[in-house]
Amino acid sequence: MYGNLKADLESKLAAIRAEGTYKDERVISTPQGSMIRATQQGKGGQEGALVLNFCANNYLGLANNPSIRAAAVRGLETHGYGLASVRFICGTQDDHKRLERMTADFLGMEDAILFSSCFDANGAVFEPLLDEDSAIITDSLNHASIIDGIRLCKAQRWIYKHGDMRDVEETDPDTGKAAKGLERCLKETAHLKRRMIATDGVFSMDGDIAKLSEICDLAEKYDALVMVDDSHATGFMGKTGRGTWEHCGVGGRIDIITTTFGKALGGASGGCIAARKEIVEYMRQKARPYLFSNTLAPSIVGGTIRCLEMLTMSTELRDRLEDNTKRFREGMTKAGFEIRPGVHPIVPVMLYDEKLAHRFADALLEEGIYVIGFSFPVVPRGKARIRVQVSAGHTADDIDRAIAAFKKVGKNLGVLK
Repeated sequence: MYGNLKADLESKLAAIRAEGTYKDERVISTPQGSMIRATQQGKGGQEGALVLNFCANNYLGLANNPSIRAAAVRGLETHGYGLASVRFICGTQDDHKRLERMTADFLGMEDAILFSSCFDANGAVFEPLLDEDSAIITDSLNHASIIDGIRLCKAQRWIYKHGDMRDVEETDPDTGKAAKGLERCLKETAHLKRRMIATDGVFSMDGDIAKLSEICDLAEKYDALVMVDDSHATGFMGKTGRGTWEHCGVGGRIDIITTTFGKALGGASGGCIAARKEIVEYMRQKARPYLFSNTLAPSIVGGTIRCLEMLTMSTELRDRLEDNTKRFREGMTKAGFEIRPGVHPIVPVMLYDEKLAHRFADALLEEGIYVIGFSFPVVPRGKARIRVQVSAGHTADDIDRAIAAFKKVGKNLGVLK
């Protein structure tokens, strides 16, 4: 039986390589940080060289923070390696409850519930709350975890054109298909028992921020719930780093926030749903990824608690990240690159050609800059790019060195004149 499948997979893998969208994995032999040792066999790069890392979700530079590492070790020593159980059987420790309380407070919500990842949180959130007589109205560029979570739910689905708040239906020039605005979707679902608007807080491929103020206005007008995945915002967006709800000034107007501990909040793993207390209580009874998955490991709980303590005491890291982001964006724009406008540390450098994006990333590695070319199916065909991610761990010299390397490679590959 495997013979037929083997031949089919070999053919498909060859096609992926031919179109320039094959994703090689570079091996890192150091802890995650702004400087790492990365190896990529057979690509002509500096194998095992120390390079500046501009492609991690390590926004606040905390992935190898000594204080967080020490807290993780303490969690391991005081609460063990693992719980060997799910939460409701014998897997709930005092530190789990402490982290849930701290997370809810940090996110401005009434309560929170932990998951092994935000992917699991998004897989859990829809099905218990929404049935066949409900609708999920989702942004067309939402993260894969939201899409998969919606697929697990029996609710009816409406997709609105990315960021389009209007009461319209028109042809999308990118896809040639009919596309609706959010208000049109809300009007079309008025007959259903319950509606939920689902959106990323920050869209991970472009770094643009959801129009949460307008979304909340429409949700209140049409009596809909609002769910936001804030994975690329928690810890650094907003004046005190609480996320896009703080950045957009919509505190108290969001019903559900999902987020991860695996990006800015220490970079390990784990996630949560933070919401109104009745929603969280119901999730403890009905959310399948919570009921049937092992408890979050004590070391991760301890490290995340320490991270939240640090971010509550000071905004120094999010302020430094803001400065670094502004420096990189301004420098790349001055150099002549096409970047997606915005204020987020995700900075897409648009190249459009799939093979060019991967060649560009390989050439930058030779210059000591670690980035990745993004191509289909991670982004639409013809929208290939280098997605740069700035960190508070970078120095001003690091930022300037990266810009200089981009300029050199851009000229060598004909992107810049």
